[in-house]
Amino acid sequence: MSRGICPRVNSCGSFWILSLIIFVANVIDVDAYSCHEVRTAFQLRQVGPLHRVPETPGTDVDLLVCKHQGPSCCTRKMEESYQFAVKRETLHNIHSYSYELEHLISGHSDAFQDMFQYLLSFSQGHLSSLLEGTYSSLSRHALPHVNQLFSSLSLYLRGANVSVEVSVHQFFNNLFPLVYTRLINPGIKGGMMMGSEMGDCLRMIRQDVNPFGPHPAIMAQELAGALGAGRQLALALEEGLEVMNATEHVTLSKECVKGLVKMVYCSHCRGLTLIKPCVGYCLNVMRGCLASVSELDQPWRRYTSLLEQLTHAMAGHHSMELALLEVRGHVNEALLYAQLHGPLITATVDKVCGLSTGEPTSMKPYTEEVTTSTVTSSSPLPSVAPSKPLPEQWLGQFAQLKREFLMYLQRYKSFFAALPEMLCEGENVVDDSTCWSGDDVVESYSGRVVGNGLHAQRQNPEVKVRSPNPALAEVKERLERFNQETQERFPKLGQMEAWDELGSGEREEGSTTDCDDEDGCQASGDGPGHNSHPETSSEVKPIGRQPGGDSPHENPSKPPSVKVIGGSESASWARPWSLALLFAALCLQWTLF
Repeated sequence: MSRGICPRVNSCGSFWILSLIIFVANVIDVDAYSCHEVRTAFQLRQVGPLHRVPETPGTDVDLLVCKHQGPSCCTRKMEESYQFAVKRETLHNIHSYSYELEHLISGHSDAFQDMFQYLLSFSQGHLSSLLEGTYSSLSRHALPHVNQLFSSLSLYLRGANVSVEVSVHQFFNNLFPLVYTRLINPGIKGGMMMGSEMGDCLRMIRQDVNPFGPHPAIMAQELAGALGAGRQLALALEEGLEVMNATEHVTLSKECVKGLVKMVYCSHCRGLTLIKPCVGYCLNVMRGCLASVSELDQPWRRYTSLLEQLTHAMAGHHSMELALLEVRGHVNEALLYAQLHGPLITATVDKVCGLSTGEPTSMKPYTEEVTTSTVTSSSPLPSVAPSKPLPEQWLGQFAQLKREFLMYLQRYKSFFAALPEMLCEGENVVDDSTCWSGDDVVESYSGRVVGNGLHAQRQNPEVKVRSPNPALAEVKERLERFNQETQERFPKLGQMEAWDELGSGEREEGSTTDCDDEDGCQASGDGPGHNSHPETSSEVKPIGRQPGGDSPHENPSKPPSVKVIGGSESASWARPWSLALLFAALCLQWTLF
Protein backbone atom coordinates (compact mmCIF):
# COMPACT_ATOMS: atom_id res chain seq x y z
CA MET A 1 0.00 0.00 0.00
CA SER A 2 2.71 2.35 1.04
CA ARG A 3 4.75 1.35 -1.94
CA GLY A 4 1.91 2.38 -4.20
CA ILE A 5 1.40 5.71 -2.51
CA CYS A 6 5.00 6.80 -2.15
CA PRO A 7 5.84 6.90 -5.83
CA ARG A 8 2.73 8.97 -6.40
CA VAL A 9 3.69 11.33 -3.61
CA ASN A 10 7.24 11.55 -4.91
CA SER A 11 5.90 12.21 -8.39
CA CYS A 12 3.60 14.94 -7.16
CA GLY A 13 6.37 16.47 -5.04
CA SER A 14 8.79 16.40 -7.97
CA PHE A 15 6.21 18.10 -10.19
CA TRP A 16 5.66 20.96 -7.77
CA ILE A 17 9.36 21.33 -7.10
CA LEU A 18 10.08 21.46 -10.85
CA SER A 19 7.32 24.02 -11.34
CA LEU A 20 8.72 26.11 -8.51
CA ILE A 21 12.21 25.98 -10.04
CA ILE A 22 10.91 27.06 -13.46
CA PHE A 23 8.95 29.92 -11.90
CA VAL A 24 11.93 31.12 -9.88
CA ALA A 25 14.17 30.82 -12.95
CA ASN A 26 11.74 32.92 -14.96
CA VAL A 27 11.60 35.54 -12.23
CA ILE A 28 15.38 35.60 -12.00
CA ASP A 29 15.64 35.73 -15.80
CA VAL A 30 13.21 38.67 -15.98
CA ASP A 31 15.11 40.47 -13.26
CA ALA A 32 18.42 39.79 -15.00
CA TYR A 33 16.93 40.98 -18.32
CA SER A 34 16.28 44.49 -17.08
CA CYS A 35 16.30 47.52 -19.38
CA HIS A 36 19.11 49.34 -17.61
CA GLU A 37 21.61 48.95 -20.47
CA VAL A 38 18.96 49.97 -22.98
CA ARG A 39 18.19 53.12 -21.00
CA THR A 40 21.88 53.95 -20.83
CA ALA A 41 22.36 53.56 -24.60
CA PHE A 42 19.15 55.51 -25.25
CA GLN A 43 20.49 58.39 -23.19
CA LEU A 44 24.09 58.35 -24.45
CA ARG A 45 23.06 58.32 -28.10
CA GLN A 46 20.47 61.03 -27.48
CA VAL A 47 17.75 59.00 -29.09
CA GLY A 48 14.86 60.67 -27.29
CA PRO A 49 13.24 61.32 -23.90
CA LEU A 50 14.48 58.80 -21.35
CA HIS A 51 11.04 58.30 -19.82
CA ARG A 52 10.03 56.38 -22.96
CA VAL A 53 12.27 53.46 -21.96
CA PRO A 54 10.68 51.07 -19.45
CA GLU A 55 12.55 49.92 -16.35
CA THR A 56 11.82 46.28 -17.07
CA PRO A 57 10.93 44.49 -20.29
CA GLY A 58 7.33 44.03 -21.26
CA THR A 59 5.86 40.77 -22.40
CA ASP A 60 2.90 42.05 -24.40
CA VAL A 61 4.31 44.80 -26.65
CA ASP A 62 2.82 45.53 -30.06
CA LEU A 63 5.79 46.74 -32.12
CA LEU A 64 5.81 47.63 -35.81
CA VAL A 65 9.49 47.15 -36.69
CA CYS A 66 11.34 45.33 -33.92
CA LYS A 67 9.04 42.33 -33.66
CA HIS A 68 10.33 39.25 -31.87
CA GLN A 69 9.20 36.53 -29.47
CA GLY A 70 9.71 37.12 -25.78
CA PRO A 71 10.01 40.15 -23.53
CA SER A 72 11.07 43.48 -25.03
CA CYS A 73 12.53 46.73 -23.72
CA CYS A 74 11.01 48.66 -26.61
CA THR A 75 7.71 50.47 -27.02
CA ARG A 76 5.94 52.12 -29.92
CA LYS A 77 7.17 55.51 -28.76
CA MET A 78 10.73 54.20 -28.63
CA GLU A 79 10.43 52.95 -32.20
CA GLU A 80 9.43 56.45 -33.29
CA SER A 81 12.46 57.87 -31.49
CA TYR A 82 14.68 55.23 -33.06
CA GLN A 83 13.46 56.21 -36.54
CA PHE A 84 14.33 59.87 -36.03
CA ALA A 85 17.68 58.98 -34.47
CA VAL A 86 18.78 56.50 -37.13
CA LYS A 87 17.85 58.91 -39.91
CA ARG A 88 19.88 61.67 -38.23
CA GLU A 89 22.87 59.41 -37.64
CA THR A 90 22.90 57.95 -41.17
CA LEU A 91 22.67 61.34 -42.87
CA HIS A 92 25.43 62.63 -40.60
CA ASN A 93 27.65 59.72 -41.60
CA ILE A 94 26.94 60.31 -45.29
CA HIS A 95 27.77 64.00 -44.92
CA SER A 96 30.96 63.14 -43.06
CA TYR A 97 32.23 61.26 -46.09
CA SER A 98 30.83 63.59 -48.76
CA TYR A 99 32.27 66.62 -46.95
CA GLU A 100 35.80 65.60 -47.90
CA LEU A 101 34.94 65.28 -51.59
CA GLU A 102 33.00 68.53 -51.58
CA HIS A 103 35.88 70.31 -49.86
CA LEU A 104 38.34 68.80 -52.35
CA ILE A 105 36.35 70.19 -55.29
CA SER A 106 35.67 73.55 -53.65
CA GLY A 107 39.25 74.03 -52.48
CA HIS A 108 40.78 73.21 -55.84
CA SER A 109 38.21 75.32 -57.67
CA ASP A 110 39.28 78.34 -55.63
CA ALA A 111 42.97 77.45 -55.97
CA PHE A 112 42.75 77.08 -59.75
CA GLN A 113 40.92 80.40 -60.04
CA ASP A 114 43.62 82.06 -57.95
CA MET A 115 46.21 80.60 -60.29
CA PHE A 116 44.30 81.75 -63.37
CA GLN A 117 43.92 85.27 -62.04
CA TYR A 118 47.60 85.48 -61.18
CA LEU A 119 48.53 84.32 -64.67
CA LEU A 120 46.27 86.98 -66.15
CA SER A 121 47.66 89.65 -63.84
CA PHE A 122 51.23 88.71 -64.70
CA SER A 123 50.51 88.69 -68.43
CA GLN A 124 48.69 92.02 -68.22
CA GLY A 125 51.61 93.61 -66.41
CA HIS A 126 53.94 92.05 -68.96
CA LEU A 127 52.06 93.68 -71.85
CA SER A 128 51.66 97.01 -70.06
CA SER A 129 55.40 97.23 -69.45
CA LEU A 130 55.98 96.71 -73.19
CA LEU A 131 53.65 99.57 -74.12
CA GLU A 132 54.97 101.91 -71.44
CA GLY A 133 58.63 101.22 -72.13
CA THR A 134 58.72 100.72 -75.88
CA TYR A 135 55.59 102.36 -77.31
CA SER A 136 55.19 105.23 -74.90
CA SER A 137 53.45 107.47 -77.45
CA LEU A 138 50.34 105.30 -77.39
CA SER A 139 50.60 103.58 -74.01
CA ARG A 140 48.41 106.04 -72.06
CA HIS A 141 45.49 105.57 -74.44
CA ALA A 142 46.15 101.86 -75.04
CA LEU A 143 46.25 100.73 -71.40
CA PRO A 144 42.46 100.96 -70.89
CA HIS A 145 42.03 98.58 -73.82
CA VAL A 146 44.60 96.25 -72.25
CA ASN A 147 42.57 96.29 -69.03
CA GLN A 148 39.40 95.56 -70.97
CA LEU A 149 41.02 92.61 -72.76
CA PHE A 150 42.25 90.93 -69.60
CA SER A 151 39.01 91.67 -67.78
CA SER A 152 37.17 89.78 -70.54
CA LEU A 153 39.64 86.88 -70.32
CA SER A 154 39.13 86.77 -66.55
CA LEU A 155 35.36 86.59 -66.96
CA TYR A 156 35.80 83.87 -69.57
CA LEU A 157 37.86 81.73 -67.19
CA ARG A 158 35.17 82.18 -64.55
CA GLY A 159 32.57 80.70 -66.88
CA ALA A 160 30.94 83.89 -68.20
CA ASN A 161 29.46 83.95 -71.69
CA VAL A 162 32.46 85.73 -73.24
CA SER A 163 34.26 84.92 -76.50
CA VAL A 164 38.05 84.94 -76.42
CA GLU A 165 38.26 85.51 -80.17
CA VAL A 166 35.85 88.44 -80.07
CA SER A 167 37.71 89.98 -77.12
CA VAL A 168 41.09 89.71 -78.84
CA HIS A 169 39.85 91.16 -82.12
CA GLN A 170 38.05 93.95 -80.27
CA PHE A 171 41.34 94.78 -78.54
CA PHE A 172 43.14 95.09 -81.86
CA ASN A 173 40.20 97.04 -83.33
CA ASN A 174 40.58 99.59 -80.56
CA LEU A 175 44.35 99.55 -80.88
CA PHE A 176 44.39 100.29 -84.61
CA PRO A 177 43.38 104.00 -84.44
CA LEU A 178 46.13 104.60 -81.89
CA VAL A 179 48.72 102.78 -83.95
CA TYR A 180 47.65 104.54 -87.15
CA THR A 181 47.86 108.05 -85.71
CA ARG A 182 50.77 107.64 -83.29
CA LEU A 183 53.08 105.10 -84.93
CA ILE A 184 52.29 104.93 -88.66
CA ASN A 185 51.33 108.61 -89.10
CA PRO A 186 52.36 110.47 -85.97
CA GLY A 187 52.23 113.77 -87.85
CA ILE A 188 48.45 113.82 -88.17
CA LYS A 189 47.37 117.18 -86.83
CA GLY A 190 45.67 117.01 -83.46
CA GLY A 191 46.30 113.32 -83.07
CA MET A 192 43.32 111.04 -82.60
CA MET A 193 40.16 111.55 -80.62
CA MET A 194 38.78 108.10 -79.81
CA GLY A 195 35.18 109.11 -80.40
CA SER A 196 35.80 110.76 -83.78
CA GLU A 197 34.55 109.55 -87.13
CA MET A 198 38.13 108.75 -88.10
CA GLY A 199 38.54 106.43 -85.11
CA ASP A 200 35.23 104.72 -85.76
CA CYS A 201 36.13 104.12 -89.39
CA LEU A 202 39.54 102.70 -88.49
CA ARG A 203 38.01 100.32 -85.96
CA MET A 204 35.43 99.12 -88.46
CA ILE A 205 37.91 98.40 -91.26
CA ARG A 206 40.69 96.92 -89.13
CA GLN A 207 40.02 93.28 -89.99
CA ASP A 208 39.60 94.10 -93.69
CA VAL A 209 42.77 96.21 -93.86
CA ASN A 210 44.65 93.65 -91.74
CA PRO A 211 47.25 96.15 -90.45
CA PHE A 212 48.64 93.69 -87.88
CA GLY A 213 49.13 90.75 -90.21
CA PRO A 214 48.41 87.25 -88.90
CA HIS A 215 49.27 88.05 -85.28
CA PRO A 216 45.77 88.89 -83.94
CA ALA A 217 44.36 85.64 -85.37
CA ILE A 218 47.27 83.61 -84.02
CA MET A 219 46.95 85.21 -80.59
CA ALA A 220 43.18 84.64 -80.53
CA GLN A 221 43.56 81.01 -81.58
CA GLU A 222 46.26 80.25 -79.02
CA LEU A 223 44.38 81.93 -76.17
CA ALA A 224 41.08 80.27 -77.07
CA GLY A 225 42.72 76.85 -77.16
CA ALA A 226 44.73 77.28 -73.97
CA LEU A 227 42.05 79.04 -71.91
CA GLY A 228 39.21 76.85 -73.18
CA ALA A 229 40.35 73.83 -71.18
CA GLY A 230 40.86 75.99 -68.08
CA ARG A 231 37.40 77.50 -68.42
CA GLN A 232 35.77 74.11 -68.90
CA LEU A 233 37.68 72.79 -65.89
CA ALA A 234 36.29 75.66 -63.81
CA LEU A 235 32.77 74.92 -65.07
CA ALA A 236 33.25 71.22 -64.35
CA LEU A 237 34.31 71.92 -60.78
CA GLU A 238 31.21 74.07 -60.31
CA GLU A 239 29.11 71.23 -61.71
CA GLY A 240 30.73 68.82 -59.26
CA LEU A 241 29.82 71.12 -56.37
CA GLU A 242 26.22 71.15 -57.59
CA VAL A 243 26.16 67.36 -57.60
CA MET A 244 27.59 67.15 -54.10
CA ASN A 245 25.17 69.78 -52.84
CA ALA A 246 22.25 67.78 -54.22
CA THR A 247 23.44 64.50 -52.69
CA GLU A 248 23.88 66.18 -49.31
CA HIS A 249 20.15 66.83 -49.25
CA VAL A 250 19.26 63.24 -50.07
CA THR A 251 16.17 61.89 -48.32
CA LEU A 252 15.75 58.40 -46.89
CA SER A 253 12.60 56.48 -47.75
CA LYS A 254 10.30 54.95 -45.13
CA GLU A 255 11.42 51.46 -46.13
CA CYS A 256 15.02 52.53 -45.73
CA VAL A 257 14.43 54.02 -42.28
CA LYS A 258 12.69 50.85 -41.14
CA GLY A 259 15.60 48.78 -42.40
CA LEU A 260 18.07 51.02 -40.59
CA VAL A 261 16.12 50.81 -37.32
CA LYS A 262 16.03 47.03 -37.60
CA MET A 263 19.77 46.95 -38.24
CA VAL A 264 20.91 49.46 -35.62
CA TYR A 265 18.38 49.48 -32.78
CA CYS A 266 16.18 46.38 -32.82
CA SER A 267 18.87 44.42 -30.98
CA HIS A 268 18.50 46.92 -28.12
CA CYS A 269 14.95 45.72 -27.60
CA ARG A 270 16.45 42.43 -26.41
CA GLY A 271 19.00 44.16 -24.25
CA LEU A 272 21.81 43.55 -26.78
CA THR A 273 23.22 47.07 -26.96
CA LEU A 274 26.79 46.09 -27.89
CA ILE A 275 26.18 43.69 -30.77
CA LYS A 276 27.08 44.98 -34.24
CA PRO A 277 25.44 44.21 -37.59
CA CYS A 278 26.97 41.65 -39.93
CA VAL A 279 28.90 43.16 -42.85
CA GLY A 280 26.77 41.56 -45.57
CA TYR A 281 23.59 42.56 -43.77
CA CYS A 282 24.80 46.17 -43.47
CA LEU A 283 25.70 46.26 -47.18
CA ASN A 284 22.24 45.15 -48.17
CA VAL A 285 20.60 47.81 -46.00
CA MET A 286 22.91 50.62 -47.13
CA ARG A 287 22.79 49.65 -50.81
CA GLY A 288 19.00 49.62 -50.61
CA CYS A 289 18.93 53.02 -48.90
CA LEU A 290 21.45 54.52 -51.33
CA ALA A 291 20.22 52.86 -54.52
CA SER A 292 19.44 56.19 -56.21
CA VAL A 293 22.74 57.66 -55.01
CA SER A 294 24.62 54.71 -56.49
CA GLU A 295 23.01 55.44 -59.86
CA LEU A 296 25.37 58.43 -60.05
CA ASP A 297 28.36 56.08 -60.19
CA GLN A 298 28.76 55.74 -63.96
CA PRO A 299 28.21 59.43 -64.88
CA TRP A 300 30.46 60.38 -61.97
CA ARG A 301 33.24 58.11 -63.23
CA ARG A 302 32.91 59.72 -66.65
CA TYR A 303 32.89 63.16 -65.05
CA THR A 304 36.10 62.52 -63.09
CA SER A 305 37.74 61.19 -66.26
CA LEU A 306 36.84 64.42 -68.03
CA LEU A 307 38.25 66.42 -65.12
CA GLU A 308 41.47 64.48 -65.45
CA GLN A 309 41.62 65.02 -69.21
CA LEU A 310 40.82 68.73 -68.90
CA THR A 311 43.64 69.10 -66.39
CA HIS A 312 45.99 67.33 -68.78
CA ALA A 313 44.86 69.61 -71.62
CA MET A 314 45.37 72.71 -69.51
CA ALA A 315 48.61 71.62 -67.88
CA GLY A 316 50.27 69.73 -70.70
CA HIS A 317 53.48 71.48 -71.72
CA HIS A 318 52.43 74.60 -69.75
CA SER A 319 50.04 75.55 -72.55
CA MET A 320 48.06 78.09 -70.53
CA GLU A 321 51.13 79.75 -69.06
CA LEU A 322 52.81 79.98 -72.46
CA ALA A 323 49.72 81.31 -74.23
CA LEU A 324 49.28 84.12 -71.71
CA LEU A 325 52.98 84.90 -71.52
CA GLU A 326 53.19 85.20 -75.31
CA VAL A 327 50.49 87.88 -75.47
CA ARG A 328 53.24 90.47 -75.10
CA GLY A 329 55.16 88.97 -78.00
CA HIS A 330 52.12 88.78 -80.26
CA VAL A 331 51.20 92.41 -79.62
CA ASN A 332 54.78 93.54 -80.19
CA GLU A 333 54.99 91.61 -83.48
CA ALA A 334 51.64 93.08 -84.54
CA LEU A 335 52.88 96.61 -83.91
CA LEU A 336 56.09 95.95 -85.80
CA TYR A 337 54.11 94.54 -88.72
CA ALA A 338 51.96 97.68 -88.84
CA GLN A 339 55.01 99.95 -88.90
CA LEU A 340 56.79 97.92 -91.55
CA HIS A 341 53.71 98.03 -93.79
CA GLY A 342 52.83 101.67 -93.02
CA PRO A 343 52.64 103.04 -96.60
CA LEU A 344 50.33 100.24 -97.80
CA ILE A 345 48.11 100.61 -94.74
CA THR A 346 47.91 104.38 -95.17
CA ALA A 347 46.97 104.07 -98.81
CA THR A 348 44.24 101.56 -98.03
CA VAL A 349 42.84 103.65 -95.21
CA ASP A 350 42.74 106.75 -97.43
CA LYS A 351 40.73 104.85 -100.02
CA VAL A 352 38.28 103.25 -97.62
CA CYS A 353 37.77 106.01 -95.05
CA GLY A 354 38.41 108.92 -97.47
CA LEU A 355 41.02 110.43 -95.19
CA SER A 356 43.88 112.45 -96.70
CA THR A 357 46.55 112.31 -94.08
CA GLY A 358 49.55 113.58 -95.98
CA GLU A 359 52.76 111.73 -96.51
CA PRO A 360 53.25 108.65 -94.35
CA THR A 361 56.28 108.33 -92.18
CA SER A 362 59.41 106.57 -93.31
CA MET A 363 59.75 102.81 -93.21
CA LYS A 364 62.07 103.04 -90.25
CA PRO A 365 60.17 101.41 -87.43
CA TYR A 366 59.45 103.12 -84.20
CA THR A 367 61.56 101.99 -81.27
CA GLU A 368 60.59 98.38 -80.69
CA GLU A 369 61.80 95.20 -79.11
CA VAL A 370 64.40 93.06 -80.85
CA THR A 371 62.83 89.85 -82.16
CA THR A 372 63.79 87.35 -84.78
CA SER A 373 60.99 88.52 -87.07
CA THR A 374 62.29 92.09 -87.46
CA VAL A 375 65.41 91.26 -89.43
CA THR A 376 63.86 92.81 -92.55
CA SER A 377 64.50 96.31 -91.27
CA SER A 378 67.35 97.98 -93.12
CA SER A 379 68.43 99.92 -90.05
CA PRO A 380 69.82 98.34 -86.90
CA LEU A 381 67.21 98.18 -84.17
CA PRO A 382 67.88 99.31 -80.61
CA SER A 383 68.42 96.54 -78.13
CA VAL A 384 65.77 96.13 -75.46
CA ALA A 385 66.10 93.97 -72.37
CA PRO A 386 64.40 90.60 -72.81
CA SER A 387 61.04 90.07 -71.18
CA LYS A 388 60.97 88.22 -67.89
CA PRO A 389 59.50 84.75 -67.45
CA LEU A 390 57.10 83.64 -64.78
CA PRO A 391 58.83 83.02 -61.44
CA GLU A 392 60.04 79.42 -61.30
CA GLN A 393 58.89 79.02 -57.70
CA TRP A 394 55.35 79.94 -58.72
CA LEU A 395 55.46 77.55 -61.66
CA GLY A 396 56.47 74.76 -59.30
CA GLN A 397 53.52 75.50 -57.02
CA PHE A 398 51.14 75.54 -59.99
CA ALA A 399 52.48 72.18 -61.16
CA GLN A 400 52.21 70.77 -57.64
CA LEU A 401 48.58 71.88 -57.39
CA LYS A 402 47.71 70.11 -60.64
CA ARG A 403 49.57 66.94 -59.64
CA GLU A 404 47.83 66.89 -56.27
CA PHE A 405 44.43 67.39 -57.85
CA LEU A 406 44.92 64.51 -60.29
CA MET A 407 46.19 62.20 -57.56
CA TYR A 408 43.21 62.73 -55.27
CA LEU A 409 40.81 62.64 -58.19
CA GLN A 410 41.73 58.99 -58.74
CA ARG A 411 40.75 58.14 -55.17
CA TYR A 412 37.31 59.65 -55.46
CA LYS A 413 36.46 58.18 -58.84
CA SER A 414 34.35 55.41 -57.28
CA PHE A 415 32.88 57.54 -54.50
CA PHE A 416 29.19 56.87 -55.13
CA ALA A 417 29.70 53.12 -55.62
CA ALA A 418 31.93 52.84 -52.55
CA LEU A 419 29.75 54.95 -50.23
CA PRO A 420 27.68 51.99 -48.91
CA GLU A 421 30.90 50.10 -48.22
CA MET A 422 32.39 53.06 -46.38
CA LEU A 423 29.29 53.26 -44.19
CA CYS A 424 29.70 49.57 -43.37
CA GLU A 425 33.32 49.75 -42.26
CA GLY A 426 35.13 50.12 -38.97
CA GLU A 427 33.18 50.24 -35.73
CA ASN A 428 29.80 50.20 -37.45
CA VAL A 429 29.88 46.46 -38.24
CA VAL A 430 31.55 43.26 -37.17
CA ASP A 431 32.78 40.40 -39.32
CA ASP A 432 33.67 37.81 -36.70
CA SER A 433 31.79 34.79 -35.36
CA THR A 434 28.88 36.70 -33.79
CA CYS A 435 26.93 39.53 -35.36
CA TRP A 436 23.40 40.87 -35.68
CA SER A 437 21.41 39.72 -38.70
CA GLY A 438 18.33 41.85 -38.07
CA ASP A 439 16.44 39.01 -36.42
CA ASP A 440 18.96 37.31 -34.17
CA VAL A 441 22.62 36.91 -33.21
CA VAL A 442 24.28 34.66 -35.78
CA GLU A 443 27.73 33.38 -36.63
CA SER A 444 27.53 34.79 -40.17
CA TYR A 445 24.99 36.47 -42.41
CA SER A 446 23.33 33.94 -44.67
CA GLY A 447 21.37 36.31 -46.88
CA ARG A 448 22.27 37.19 -50.45
CA VAL A 449 24.38 40.35 -50.72
CA VAL A 450 23.15 42.41 -53.66
CA GLY A 451 25.06 44.93 -55.73
CA ASN A 452 24.70 48.69 -56.20
CA GLY A 453 22.05 50.53 -58.15
CA LEU A 454 18.30 50.35 -58.59
CA HIS A 455 18.23 47.23 -60.75
CA ALA A 456 20.15 45.13 -58.19
CA GLN A 457 17.73 46.01 -55.38
CA ARG A 458 15.05 43.77 -56.83
CA GLN A 459 16.82 40.92 -55.05
CA ASN A 460 17.51 42.85 -51.83
CA PRO A 461 16.10 40.85 -48.89
CA GLU A 462 16.34 43.74 -46.41
CA VAL A 463 15.12 46.96 -48.07
CA LYS A 464 12.46 47.24 -50.74
CA VAL A 465 13.16 50.01 -53.24
CA ARG A 466 9.90 51.01 -54.87
CA SER A 467 10.96 53.92 -57.10
CA PRO A 468 14.02 56.09 -57.85
CA ASN A 469 14.57 59.38 -56.05
CA PRO A 470 13.30 62.09 -58.46
CA ALA A 471 15.80 64.72 -57.28
CA LEU A 472 18.78 62.40 -57.71
CA ALA A 473 17.46 61.21 -61.08
CA GLU A 474 17.49 64.86 -62.19
CA VAL A 475 21.04 65.27 -60.89
CA LYS A 476 22.13 62.20 -62.83
CA GLU A 477 20.54 63.50 -66.02
CA ARG A 478 22.17 66.90 -65.60
CA LEU A 479 25.59 65.37 -65.00
CA GLU A 480 25.25 63.14 -68.06
CA ARG A 481 24.26 66.16 -70.13
CA PHE A 482 27.28 68.12 -68.90
CA ASN A 483 29.57 65.21 -69.76
CA GLN A 484 28.09 65.01 -73.24
CA GLU A 485 28.43 68.76 -73.84
CA THR A 486 32.05 68.72 -72.66
CA GLN A 487 32.86 65.83 -74.96
CA GLU A 488 31.20 67.55 -77.90
CA ARG A 489 33.08 70.78 -77.23
CA PHE A 490 36.41 68.97 -76.89
CA PRO A 491 36.07 65.96 -79.22
CA LYS A 492 39.77 65.14 -79.04
CA LEU A 493 39.98 65.43 -75.28
CA GLY A 494 40.58 61.74 -74.65
CA GLN A 495 43.28 61.62 -77.35
CA MET A 496 45.50 64.23 -75.71
CA GLU A 497 48.83 63.07 -74.41
CA ALA A 498 49.08 62.38 -70.72
CA TRP A 499 50.75 65.12 -68.77
CA ASP A 500 54.33 63.98 -68.49
CA GLU A 501 54.97 66.06 -65.37
CA LEU A 502 52.69 63.79 -63.36
CA GLY A 503 55.21 60.99 -63.57
CA SER A 504 54.52 57.28 -63.67
CA GLY A 505 54.81 57.05 -59.91
CA GLU A 506 51.89 59.42 -59.37
CA ARG A 507 49.30 57.43 -61.31
CA GLU A 508 47.82 54.19 -60.17
CA GLU A 509 49.10 51.37 -62.26
CA GLY A 510 46.59 50.24 -64.80
CA SER A 511 44.33 53.26 -64.35
CA THR A 512 42.41 54.52 -67.35
CA THR A 513 40.54 57.63 -68.27
CA ASP A 514 37.20 55.90 -68.15
CA CYS A 515 35.71 52.85 -66.55
CA ASP A 516 32.87 50.49 -67.28
CA ASP A 517 31.38 47.57 -65.42
CA GLU A 518 33.25 45.21 -67.69
CA ASP A 519 36.56 46.80 -66.76
CA GLY A 520 36.42 45.33 -63.29
CA CYS A 521 36.72 48.71 -61.63
CA GLN A 522 33.35 48.82 -59.94
CA ALA A 523 33.28 48.45 -56.19
CA SER A 524 33.01 44.98 -54.70
CA GLY A 525 29.57 43.49 -54.62
CA ASP A 526 28.34 45.63 -57.49
CA GLY A 527 27.25 42.67 -59.54
CA PRO A 528 24.09 40.82 -58.75
CA GLY A 529 24.65 38.11 -56.24
CA HIS A 530 28.10 39.26 -55.39
CA ASN A 531 28.83 38.11 -51.85
CA SER A 532 32.35 39.31 -51.25
CA HIS A 533 33.02 41.88 -48.57
CA PRO A 534 34.25 45.39 -49.27
CA GLU A 535 37.75 44.50 -48.18
CA THR A 536 38.17 42.59 -51.43
CA SER A 537 37.67 45.66 -53.59
CA SER A 538 40.68 46.26 -55.80
CA GLU A 539 40.01 49.95 -56.25
CA VAL A 540 41.44 52.46 -53.85
CA LYS A 541 38.65 53.75 -51.62
CA PRO A 542 38.09 57.46 -51.25
CA ILE A 543 39.65 59.20 -48.32
CA GLY A 544 37.02 60.50 -45.97
CA ARG A 545 35.99 61.15 -42.42
CA GLN A 546 35.11 58.32 -40.12
CA PRO A 547 31.47 58.88 -39.23
CA GLY A 548 31.21 60.87 -36.05
CA GLY A 549 34.84 61.89 -36.11
CA ASP A 550 35.95 65.47 -35.68
CA SER A 551 38.77 65.36 -38.19
CA PRO A 552 39.39 63.50 -41.44
CA HIS A 553 42.01 60.83 -41.90
CA GLU A 554 43.59 63.07 -44.44
CA ASN A 555 42.72 66.44 -45.94
CA PRO A 556 43.32 66.12 -49.70
CA SER A 557 41.48 69.27 -50.62
CA LYS A 558 43.59 71.87 -48.87
CA PRO A 559 45.05 73.94 -51.69
CA PRO A 560 48.73 74.77 -51.55
CA SER A 561 49.58 78.24 -50.35
CA VAL A 562 50.56 80.27 -53.39
CA LYS A 563 53.05 83.01 -52.69
CA VAL A 564 52.71 85.59 -55.45
CA ILE A 565 56.09 86.86 -56.66
CA GLY A 566 54.80 89.10 -59.38
CA GLY A 567 57.66 91.59 -59.78
CA SER A 568 60.81 89.53 -59.37
CA GLU A 569 63.23 89.06 -62.25
CA SER A 570 64.40 85.59 -63.17
CA ALA A 571 68.03 84.98 -64.03
CA SER A 572 67.29 82.83 -67.06
CA TRP A 573 64.48 81.26 -69.06
CA ALA A 574 63.41 77.78 -68.12
CA ARG A 575 63.91 75.37 -70.99
CA PRO A 576 60.20 74.97 -71.94
CA TRP A 577 59.80 78.76 -72.20
CA SER A 578 62.85 79.35 -74.37
CA LEU A 579 62.12 76.52 -76.80
CA ALA A 580 58.49 77.54 -77.18
CA LEU A 581 59.27 81.20 -77.77
CA LEU A 582 62.03 80.37 -80.25
CA PHE A 583 59.64 78.14 -82.16
CA ALA A 584 56.97 80.87 -82.19
CA ALA A 585 59.47 83.42 -83.42
CA LEU A 586 60.68 81.18 -86.25
CA CYS A 587 57.10 80.55 -87.33
CA LEU A 588 56.45 84.29 -87.33
CA GLN A 589 59.55 84.97 -89.43
CA TRP A 590 58.41 82.40 -91.99
CA THR A 591 54.97 84.10 -92.12
CA LEU A 592 56.46 87.53 -92.82
CA PHE A 593 58.60 86.25 -95.66
